[in-house]
Amino acid sequence: MTRALIFFLVLVAVGLFAAINWSVFTALTTISLGFTTVQAPLGLIMLGLIVFLCVLFTVWVIVLQANSLRDARRQTKELQAQRDLADRAEASRFTELRADVLRRIDESANATAAHIAQLEDRLERDRLLPPPAH
Repeated sequence: MTRALIFFLVLVAVGLFAAINWSVFTALTTISLGFTTVQAPLGLIMLGLIVFLCVLFTVWVIVLQANSLRDARRQTKELQAQRDLADRAEASRFTELRADVLRRIDESANATAAHIAQLEDRLERDRLLPPPAH
Protein backbone atom coordinates (compact mmCIF):
# COMPACT_ATOMS: atom_id res chain seq x y z
CA MET A 1 0.00 0.00 0.00
CA THR A 2 2.87 2.35 0.83
CA ARG A 3 4.50 1.69 -2.54
CA ALA A 4 1.27 2.46 -4.36
CA LEU A 5 0.91 5.71 -2.44
CA ILE A 6 4.48 6.73 -3.26
CA PHE A 7 3.94 5.80 -6.91
CA PHE A 8 0.76 7.89 -7.00
CA LEU A 9 2.49 10.88 -5.36
CA VAL A 10 5.34 10.72 -7.90
CA LEU A 11 2.82 10.67 -10.75
CA VAL A 12 1.00 13.67 -9.26
CA ALA A 13 4.33 15.53 -8.90
CA VAL A 14 5.22 14.82 -12.54
CA GLY A 15 1.76 15.98 -13.63
CA LEU A 16 2.05 19.20 -11.64
CA PHE A 17 5.54 19.80 -13.01
CA ALA A 18 4.25 19.31 -16.57
CA ALA A 19 1.26 21.62 -15.98
CA ILE A 20 3.43 24.39 -14.52
CA ASN A 21 5.94 24.15 -17.38
CA TRP A 22 3.48 23.34 -20.20
CA SER A 23 4.85 26.00 -22.55
CA VAL A 24 8.35 24.53 -22.22
CA PHE A 25 7.02 20.99 -22.68
CA THR A 26 5.28 21.94 -25.94
CA ALA A 27 8.13 24.08 -27.34
CA LEU A 28 9.54 22.69 -30.56
CA THR A 29 13.17 21.68 -30.55
CA THR A 30 15.47 19.92 -32.97
CA ILE A 31 15.71 16.22 -32.09
CA SER A 32 18.25 13.88 -33.67
CA LEU A 33 17.03 10.36 -34.44
CA GLY A 34 20.49 9.19 -35.44
CA PHE A 35 19.90 9.13 -39.20
CA THR A 36 17.80 12.30 -39.42
CA THR A 37 16.65 15.28 -37.38
CA VAL A 38 13.10 16.41 -36.72
CA GLN A 39 11.37 19.33 -35.05
CA ALA A 40 9.21 18.03 -32.13
CA PRO A 41 8.31 18.96 -28.56
CA LEU A 42 10.91 17.09 -26.49
CA GLY A 43 8.96 17.60 -23.26
CA LEU A 44 5.85 15.89 -24.66
CA ILE A 45 7.96 13.01 -25.97
CA MET A 46 9.54 12.53 -22.54
CA LEU A 47 6.14 12.86 -20.85
CA GLY A 48 4.78 10.23 -23.24
CA LEU A 49 7.67 7.93 -22.33
CA ILE A 50 6.88 8.35 -18.64
CA VAL A 51 3.21 7.49 -19.25
CA PHE A 52 4.22 4.48 -21.36
CA LEU A 53 6.58 3.19 -18.65
CA CYS A 54 3.94 3.70 -15.95
CA VAL A 55 1.42 1.69 -17.97
CA LEU A 56 4.04 -0.97 -18.71
CA PHE A 57 5.01 -1.37 -15.04
CA THR A 58 1.36 -1.36 -13.94
CA VAL A 59 0.60 -4.20 -16.36
CA TRP A 60 3.71 -6.02 -15.16
CA VAL A 61 2.60 -5.73 -11.52
CA ILE A 62 -0.90 -6.92 -12.38
CA VAL A 63 0.52 -9.95 -14.21
CA LEU A 64 2.78 -10.75 -11.24
CA GLN A 65 -0.12 -10.53 -8.81
CA ALA A 66 -2.34 -12.64 -11.06
CA ASN A 67 0.38 -15.31 -11.26
CA SER A 68 0.83 -15.21 -7.49
CA LEU A 69 -2.91 -15.59 -6.93
CA ARG A 70 -3.08 -18.47 -9.41
CA ASP A 71 -0.16 -20.23 -7.70
CA ALA A 72 -1.69 -19.64 -4.26
CA ARG A 73 -5.02 -21.09 -5.40
CA ARG A 74 -3.27 -24.11 -6.94
CA GLN A 75 -1.31 -24.70 -3.75
CA THR A 76 -4.47 -24.30 -1.68
CA LYS A 77 -6.24 -26.92 -3.80
CA GLU A 78 -3.27 -29.29 -3.50
CA LEU A 79 -3.13 -28.72 0.25
CA GLN A 80 -6.85 -29.40 0.58
CA ALA A 81 -6.45 -32.60 -1.44
CA GLN A 82 -3.63 -33.68 0.90
CA ARG A 83 -5.79 -32.86 3.94
CA ASP A 84 -8.66 -34.90 2.52
CA LEU A 85 -6.29 -37.80 1.87
CA ALA A 86 -4.93 -37.56 5.42
CA ASP A 87 -8.47 -37.41 6.85
CA ARG A 88 -9.48 -40.51 4.89
CA ALA A 89 -6.34 -42.32 6.06
CA GLU A 90 -7.03 -41.31 9.65
CA ALA A 91 -10.64 -42.47 9.38
CA SER A 92 -9.41 -45.76 7.92
CA ARG A 93 -7.00 -46.20 10.85
CA PHE A 94 -9.81 -45.50 13.32
CA THR A 95 -12.01 -48.05 11.57
CA GLU A 96 -9.21 -50.64 11.67
CA LEU A 97 -8.51 -49.87 15.33
CA ARG A 98 -12.19 -50.22 16.22
CA ALA A 99 -12.42 -53.55 14.36
CA ASP A 100 -9.26 -54.74 16.12
CA VAL A 101 -10.61 -53.74 19.53
CA LEU A 102 -13.94 -55.47 18.85
CA ARG A 103 -12.11 -58.61 17.70
CA ARG A 104 -9.98 -58.60 20.86
CA ILE A 105 -13.07 -58.12 23.03
CA ASP A 106 -14.74 -61.09 21.30
CA GLU A 107 -11.60 -63.20 21.73
CA SER A 108 -11.38 -62.22 25.38
CA ALA A 109 -15.06 -63.00 25.93
CA ASN A 110 -14.66 -66.39 24.21
CA ALA A 111 -11.52 -67.18 26.25
CA THR A 112 -13.28 -66.18 29.47
CA ALA A 113 -16.32 -68.32 28.57
CA ALA A 114 -14.04 -71.26 27.77
CA HIS A 115 -12.21 -70.89 31.11
CA ILE A 116 -15.48 -70.70 33.02
CA ALA A 117 -16.80 -73.77 31.19
CA GLN A 118 -13.56 -75.61 31.94
CA LEU A 119 -13.81 -74.69 35.64
CA GLU A 120 -17.46 -75.81 35.72
CA ASP A 121 -16.48 -79.16 34.17
CA ARG A 122 -13.75 -79.67 36.76
CA LEU A 123 -16.04 -78.77 39.60
CA GLU A 124 -18.71 -81.15 38.26
CA ARG A 125 -16.14 -83.93 37.92
CA ASP A 126 -14.98 -83.34 41.44
CA ARG A 127 -18.68 -83.28 42.43
CA LEU A 128 -18.47 -79.86 43.98
CA LEU A 129 -21.31 -78.55 41.84
CA PRO A 130 -24.71 -80.11 41.37
CA PRO A 131 -25.22 -81.59 37.89
CA PRO A 132 -26.86 -79.20 35.40
CA ALA A 133 -30.62 -79.63 35.02
CA HIS A 134 -31.60 -80.62 31.47
